[in-house]
Amino acid sequence: MVKEQYSRLSSSKVLITGGAGFIGSNLCEALLKVGASVVCIDNFSTGKRENLLELQKDPNFELIEGDIRDLETCHKAMSGVDYVLHEAALGSVPRSLKDPITSNDVNVSGFLNMLVAARDANVKRFVYAASSSTYGDSENLPKVEHIIGKPLSPYAITKYVNELYADIFKKAYNLDTIGLRYFNVFGRKQDPNGAYAAVIPKFVIQLMNYESPVINGDGTYSRDFTYIDNVIQMNLLALSSESEKAANEVYNTAVGDRTNLLELTTLLKQYLSEFDPKIGDVEITHGPERAGDIPHSLASIDKAKSTLGYDPEFDIRSGLKEAVKWYWENLK
Repeated sequence: MVKEQYSRLSSSKVLITGGAGFIGSNLCEALLKVGASVVCIDNFSTGKRENLLELQKDPNFELIEGDIRDLETCHKAMSGVDYVLHEAALGSVPRSLKDPITSNDVNVSGFLNMLVAARDANVKRFVYAASSSTYGDSENLPKVEHIIGKPLSPYAITKYVNELYADIFKKAYNLDTIGLRYFNVFGRKQDPNGAYAAVIPKFVIQLMNYESPVINGDGTYSRDFTYIDNVIQMNLLALSSESEKAANEVYNTAVGDRTNLLELTTLLKQYLSEFDPKIGDVEITHGPERAGDIPHSLASIDKAKSTLGYDPEFDIRSGLKEAVKWYWENLK
């Protein structure tokens, strides 16, 4: 995207919660590039300090080590802030099923603290990470923003509650918000390790180590896999859009295409084999389906295109090529 589109951000101060995480750290970098001052808050429960090493050399970058579950910390972080990108959350459906209380504390109570602090600081706009999990058991494809089903996990409930709170804070306190329903984001800096690692980085590292990735189910479940640069574009558009229709809405943040897990692993093996031909011989195995998973996910991005001017630059193939190259150069 052309830098001039984000000119209103160049002299602004932006708070990014969860700024040491995969998406958050990429957003910190992008905002600094367009000339904004960036405040990052993170408690490093899932964020990585190494994601911020280069950013901390920038005089326009400030790091606050703190927890959004503490309201005083939220108020401190919000001092002088123009805009908020709220990325802090405990992701993962399985994690929320194992420990719903902590997921709720972070994703709901922490979110509410941030809204209150943003209201009290009179920020211009509060953009937050919503989730495609909000569509729940709705079988409609593609997913359109105004049609959702019942949530299928505690995590999905927390992300839907975020949308409800954002709506109330506009009506009650006139706080402008925008929710971005992320669809299976992947790319550089995404952590491949841990029990709740996302499928793409996890499979990439396993294949690089000649280990067989395990697909949950028969591999026909499909997702709208979305490369990180598309997500960055959506966040910058959400912050900078001056359209009267843009604010106080939720938008799908995706590509508008779906790939099943069998197709995904085939592409990963193909692109990794360009670096190491032996990876092409690694076999794929199958395990049981995972509780709380929806079978298929595909976004309509018409609303984001027409209202925000969203134009995703990367499809699944071009995004995977970039991601695989990054993992090979940084983690091999």
